[in-house]
Amino acid sequence: MAVDAISHDDDSAKGYERVFDVFRERVLSGEWQPGDRLPSERELALQLGVGRPLLREVMRSLDMLGVLDIRHGKGTFVAKADFKVLADFFAFYLAQEKNALDDIMQARIAIECQAIRLACERATDNDIARIEACFTRLMDTLEDPEQGGRADYQFHLAIVEASHSQSLMTLYHAISALLLKSHVQRRQITLGSTDVVEAHIDSHRQVFLSIVAGDGDMAVKRLREHFSIGDELRRKSIIAAYTRER
Repeated sequence: MAVDAISHDDDSAKGYERVFDVFRERVLSGEWQPGDRLPSERELALQLGVGRPLLREVMRSLDMLGVLDIRHGKGTFVAKADFKVLADFFAFYLAQEKNALDDIMQARIAIECQAIRLACERATDNDIARIEACFTRLMDTLEDPEQGGRADYQFHLAIVEASHSQSLMTLYHAISALLLKSHVQRRQITLGSTDVVEAHIDSHRQVFLSIVAGDGDMAVKRLREHFSIGDELRRKSIIAAYTRER
């Protein structure tokens, strides 16, 4: 195994970054696979030419990120990536950014439009059945913003998972906490509006039927219409709510 020496002249921050980069490169290159046990702390410190305290700090950080699994008394192992860790990271990061929810919605549109096109090609009978079940649940929870928002989120998640694209699913799961929050908020805003409810249901129905038909172009068109309808209805509901208050 090649030695990735880190210069002793590096300050602490640079040394940390370079050790982190070595770990990342070994995982990305496939040299370290999930489940592999790493060399001992002493061996790694010698390979990298760094002090053990710095190495220990990097390894603790990677353990918290879910990249490593430090088992006291047994050693350190490469961990399998966990969606929840990534989702938590994105949630905390984006929660501190201005207009984060608007940015997330744009990312969501991009992911779902590609996912639904792939779903039209790859969806199995089980995938279709799951999307249908989510649609039924969506209709059954129209008067409950919390449960309804969750059902709405599950409907769209089922579409992404029907794409059978690991990358799209990973990205979608990473922003899942904020997406779920936006679904619930929209349901709270539009609650009680008959027009909104009818348009909401019909829009989801058209998206579902386009997947069943396996028509990728139509599915993307219906999904984009769904997003546009949702935005328009949300704006109308906000205006109506403030008008009633006066």
